[in-house]
Parts: sequence; structure tokens; C-alpha cells
Amino acid sequence: MAESFVFHISSSLLTKLGSYAYEEASRAYGVYKDLERIKDTLSIVRGLLLDVEEKKNQQHALHEWLRQIHNICSDAEDVFDGFELQDKRKQVVKASGSTWMKVCHFFSSSNQLAFNIKMAHQIKEIRGRLDKVAADGTGFGLVRINVEPELHMQRREYTYSHVEASKVIGRENDKEAIIKLLMESNLQGDGGKSLCVIPIVGIGGLGKTTLAKLVFNDNRIDEVFQLKVWVCVSNDFDIRHIIIKIINSTVAHQENINHFDIEQLQIRLRHKLSESKIIVTTRSNSIASMMGTVPSYVLEGLSPENCLSLFVKWAFKNGEEEKYSNLVEIGKEIVRKCAGVPLAVKTLGSSLFSKYDLNKWIFIRNHEIWKLEQKKDDILPALKLSYDEMPSYLKQCFAYFSLYPKDSVFSISEIVDIWIALGLVQSMNESENLQNIARDYINELLSRSLLQDFFITGNRGSFKVHDLIHDLALYVAKEEFVIVGSHTRNVSEQARHLSIVENDSLGHVLFPKSKIVRTILFPIEGVGLDNETLLNTWLSRYKYLRYLNLSYSSFEILPNSISKLEHLRVLILYNNSKIKRLPHSIFKLHNLQVLLLNGCTELETLPRGLGKMISLQHLYITTKQSVLSLAEFVNLNHLQTLAFQFCKNLKFVYSAEQQLTSIETLSLQSCGSLESLPLHLFPNLESLLIIDCNMLNMSLNNENPIQTLTLKHLLIRDFPGLLTLPEWIEGALETLETLLIYELPNLHTLKCLTTMIHLKRLDIIRCPQLLSLPSDIHCLTALEHLVIDECPVLCRKCKPQYGEYWPMIAHIRIVFIGEPIGQEEE
Repeated sequence: MAESFVFHISSSLLTKLGSYAYEEASRAYGVYKDLERIKDTLSIVRGLLLDVEEKKNQQHALHEWLRQIHNICSDAEDVFDGFELQDKRKQVVKASGSTWMKVCHFFSSSNQLAFNIKMAHQIKEIRGRLDKVAADGTGFGLVRINVEPELHMQRREYTYSHVEASKVIGRENDKEAIIKLLMESNLQGDGGKSLCVIPIVGIGGLGKTTLAKLVFNDNRIDEVFQLKVWVCVSNDFDIRHIIIKIINSTVAHQENINHFDIEQLQIRLRHKLSESKIIVTTRSNSIASMMGTVPSYVLEGLSPENCLSLFVKWAFKNGEEEKYSNLVEIGKEIVRKCAGVPLAVKTLGSSLFSKYDLNKWIFIRNHEIWKLEQKKDDILPALKLSYDEMPSYLKQCFAYFSLYPKDSVFSISEIVDIWIALGLVQSMNESENLQNIARDYINELLSRSLLQDFFITGNRGSFKVHDLIHDLALYVAKEEFVIVGSHTRNVSEQARHLSIVENDSLGHVLFPKSKIVRTILFPIEGVGLDNETLLNTWLSRYKYLRYLNLSYSSFEILPNSISKLEHLRVLILYNNSKIKRLPHSIFKLHNLQVLLLNGCTELETLPRGLGKMISLQHLYITTKQSVLSLAEFVNLNHLQTLAFQFCKNLKFVYSAEQQLTSIETLSLQSCGSLESLPLHLFPNLESLLIIDCNMLNMSLNNENPIQTLTLKHLLIRDFPGLLTLPEWIEGALETLETLLIYELPNLHTLKCLTTMIHLKRLDIIRCPQLLSLPSDIHCLTALEHLVIDECPVLCRKCKPQYGEYWPMIAHIRIVFIGEPIGQEEE
């Protein structure tokens, strides 16, 4: 696992060093030959890393070698970051046009000559350290592998169709559901003559294969299907071998078809499987959707009652549980950590079989499942398959889930920001958007059944991870990722990512003195930093921080030393209810991409110089100011998201008619005094959220002919005075994809709704005066998702099957209509 992390960071460094921008920069700073030498040596080291997995017997000796490489690559990232930072300083100086600033820049430590000397020294040091570890690697007997790595996977053994039904608990309903699907003759609408593929999907250990065996061996299947074939497909399957195996399984005597080409084999296979039905089990949603001809059957976990029954069956000899009621009670607590996964229940139950020592049971109850001894068929090997099969870039990203408590709701945007800040998201070319790539990573983890409760609306979304998947993240994260609480006595010097979940007994002596920490976050609502001395220690010690989340903290002043964190990408001060000011030196954070000040209700004013933070992409603001000029933001060419939240005094936002062309998302929330907002300042706006801004003129200063907009996502919420949708929405009729209207108690009509030709999602919630839908709503052919709730009359009219509007909306793929309780139509 360690080698996969190191391999990823070395690969990303090689990608960066191979770019045209780095070649140009290295020539400009006179370090081109040194960087080429580093690139060559890094290629050697990367090749050696591919051989580490094959030297299992030397893992202990290799651990220190891997640690050294990781440290060198991390240090190299920091040094190379200096190239980009120096260029950004030049951009700021050039844009400022200030003679004084240019003079100060020349005499500062960052002037060209001083920078060149410093950079050359650091690069030579990196090169020397890298040369040494490359030589050490060959001393371990490692051989450089020059080809791209194949995934080193833990292989799953072949399965067979036999199963002892008496040992399977809690899957009767699932079995009946699958059998019902198999028995239906009209799945394809053609009398069952076409091939039908039924995918069973779920995480490792849920019992997908066991369920398939139960179905396969049911007597009713024998009565309907004359031919049954069980085929196990391994990770490195050969398609010719699989087809031949299937064909030969359908005949009494094997045919000599080894000489057939692939087309001949497919023809023979189609003939053998005509009018067949196929069950496929997989962890991958993408594979299921690709292969399935009917919707996937998503296998859920067992109920607590079934889990306990299964546990008792594996932990006790028949009937012995009656003698040990005290152990059964502990067993109830033990199965909770199994989260409904049968293989986990079996793992823990079998580990206690015929062991009636109370202390042993308490030990199992109190410890993480991964710390227990694991056999090859237990839960860890089963779930670790999912991890082993990941590409290296996903393995590193996956480990960050370990920094959050179990049952956390993960914000997609927050996870994306962390991954990008830490350099885990790599683009193949500079034109690719890193946020889109990171979201693709999340979708890939979802397709591998590693995420659950996935929810997305517009450009926002969230998800959770199964408790056992979280444990797996803890297992693979090891010493680099540390959760700090009141029970923590010390933190490893190798810790790079710190998550503080309790602020009791936190002192500076607890934290490592090494400078390699990259992440500090407070992931639990209400838990924040109230120790300014500790904050000063962090800011002075961890100068290479990339991600600093101080949510729910309670200090009044952010120290000037924040400006020393030159590598910082994300700074979050969310819901710091005491902070009154930010140091003006904060503008020196030229690498900062995300700045969250929302919820800082005592912040008196924004600091001068925000326009010099030229890397800013996302800016969330809470301030006591009544008037705010956006003129300085015009120079923020990468700013995509601008949010004003809980700015209770803010009346006007202006920009002297200068447009902010980079803004794609604009959010206005609980700005009760805001009177106007010139929408034309944001010509490329794609997402607009307006929530609880009751003084806002919803014409948004659009007095001219209706402006053409590029809006894709719109949320309007909590406007008692709104009777109909604002006219300016007509400017987005050809682009709007998501329309969410919540808590508009006096809204009575949906003007222009049916001309939104690309609308995919429509939510109407808590709009009790809305009594009807447009009669031509069926014209919204792109609409895929409709939610109507807490609109009593409208809910009754749209009631599935019976409501008068149901025929107009029945074609929509996903429809949720709330219960028509409360007010009735008169």
C-alpha cells in the first residue's frame, strides 16, 4: 500500500517535470540540467517501485526506503512549487503598476538573483538525495521495470455453484425477487426470446455470489430452464477461454473448438444461449449498467436481527448460545460494527467460535475489525480486493476518507478541494478542468460500490461511505493520516494529514515538529480551535501546509504569520463567530484557491488586497459591510464561485460596470438588507442560488430588454413576496437544466416553465398556493426528475395513478409526489 502512494507522487512529479511550462521555467532559472537529472533518476526510482510488490519477503526492510522516497518527492513538490509561486509574484507586481511595490520586490528575498541561488541549492540537494535512494534500491535486489505498471491485484479464487442453504440467513426475500425476475417472460417485451442480463450489485462481502448460488440451485429454476451454466470470471480473464468454457459447459461432450476465431466462437455462443437469462454479480455499477438489460438489483445489508442470528451460528456450537446469555448480549454490540455485511459477521463470529472467555469478547467488541487476525476468506481480504483493483491515483484519494468520523456526510465540493489542494488530481493536458477530473474520481469510486447515499442536485452534492469501507480507509491510511482527539498522546513524525475531532487537551507538544504536515482540518460540526497559541505554533511550524480548515474556531484575530504559508491552497474559517479582522498580509497567499469566510458574522470588513490573490477560484464571504465594491475582484481571472452569506448589513454590491467574466456560480443567502444585484456583471453565470434575501428586488436591476443568460442551475428559496417566477428567467429558457423552488408561500403560477426545453430536474417544495401545473407540461421532454412536496392541492392532483395531472407527468423517469396532507382544495 505504501508503494502505491509513493508511486503516485513520483508519477505526478514526472508529469509535472515533463510539461512545457516547467522546461521553460527551468531554463529561465538556470536549473534545466539539474531538473533533467532529477527526472532521469526519478524514472529509475519509479521503475524500482514497480518491483516492490514482488519482494513481499523484504517489506520490512523496504519500509524505510519507501519512506525516504516519499519524503524526497514531497520536498521536491515544495521546491518545484517555488517556480509557480515566483511567476505569480511577478504577475501581481506587473498588474499592480506600483513603482513602490516593484522597488520593494527587487530588494526583497524573492528578487530574481536571490531566488535563482536558493532554487539551485535546493534542487541540487534533492538530486543528491534521489541519487542515493536509487542506488539503495538496487541494493535491495529491486529490478527496474520499464513498462507501465499493471495493477497488482489480490486475486479472488474461483467460485463454484454449490451452497449450503441452511447456512445462509436473511436472503430469502432477495432470492425470491431474483427468481421472479428470471420467471418473467416479458422482460424484453418480446416473449423472452432475447438475451436478458440481471446484474446484482453491492460492496464486497454482502453475499452477491451466495445469493446467485441460492437462485441457481433452487428447484424452480430446474423446472423452467433445461440448461444451467455457472461461470467464474477472474480479474485477468481471457475472453476466448471464457467463451470456450461456456460453450463446453452446455454439451455432454466437449467440442474441439480451440481453433475457432473469436467471431466463430461468438456465433456458437449466441446459438447456445438463445432465449437464456443471465445473472451477473459485480461490485461495479458501471459494469452492471453496461451489461444489464434490466435495472440492477442493488443488494442491501442484512437486518440487525438476521446479523445476530448469523453471528450466533458462527460463534457457538448448536444450542450453546443458551448457556452464555452474557456473551450473546456482547455479540449484539459486536455485530453493529459489521453494518449488515454477512462476511463481516461471519469473520467476527468465527473468530470467537468455542471461545467463552469474557475478556476475549470484550476485546473484539472494542477493537476495529481490521486489527483482528484475518484469514484469506475473511472480510478484510474481500473488501481489500476493491482497494487493490484501484489505479494508484484513486488509492491516495480514497485514504482521505479516513480523516472523517464514521457516518459523516461528505460534501463533494469539500473532498474535491482537498484532493486538488494536495496535488492528487492530475490532468493529461493543461486545458482539462481539475474539478471535473476530481468529480470523475468520485464517480469512479461510486461505480466501484465504495460510496453510498449519493445525492446530487445542480452543482452541489454529497455522499457517505459504508462503515466497513471507512475502516478500510483507516487500514490503508496508516501513519500518514491521523485523527487527533483527547485520547491521543502523541502524533507520529510521519503524519502529513491531521484531523482534530475533539479540542480537549490539545497542546502544542502533542503535534510533530517535522515540517511535512500538509493538512489540518476540523471535520465535526461545533468542534474548532480556541487556542491561539497552538494556532501560532502551527503557522510557524507547518509552512508547507496545503489545506487548513479552521471551521468552528473561536479566535478573534488571524495572525499575520498566515502570510508565511506560501503553499496554502485552501483556507477555511467557516462559522468562526468571533473573528473580527483578517490581516492585510493575507494577499501574499498567491497560491490560495479557496477562501471560505462564510459564517464569520463578526468580521467587520474584508482585507485590502484580495485582488492580488490571483489563484482564487472559490470565495465565500460574510461581512458587516453595508456596501461592497467588486472592482478589485476583476483581476481574479480564475474566480469561479462567489458567495455572500449572512451579510446582514449588506445593501449594495457594485463593480463600476466592470464585468466579472470568470464567475460561474453566484450564491446569495440570508442577506436580509440586500436591495439590488446587477446580474449583468456576471455574463457567464451558470449557477445562481438566492435564499432568504427578502429585500432583494427580484428584477435584479434588469430594466432593459430581457438579457440572454447562460444559467444551467437555479435555486430560489424563502421569498414570501414572490407571486410568480421573475421575468429575467426567460433569458435562460434555452440553457436551464435544474430549477429548484422552495418555500415560496405565495407563489401561484409557473410562468414560462414549459418553454425550458432543456430542463432535467424540477423541485417544487413548500409552495402551498401553487394549485396547478401548466397544461402543456408534457412538452418538457428533457425532464427526468420531478419532486413536488408540501404543496397540498398540487400533490393531490399529481398523485400517482389517480391524480388528474398524473397522465401529464407519468412519462418522467423519476417522480416523487408528497402526501397531500393539510390544506385541501375548496
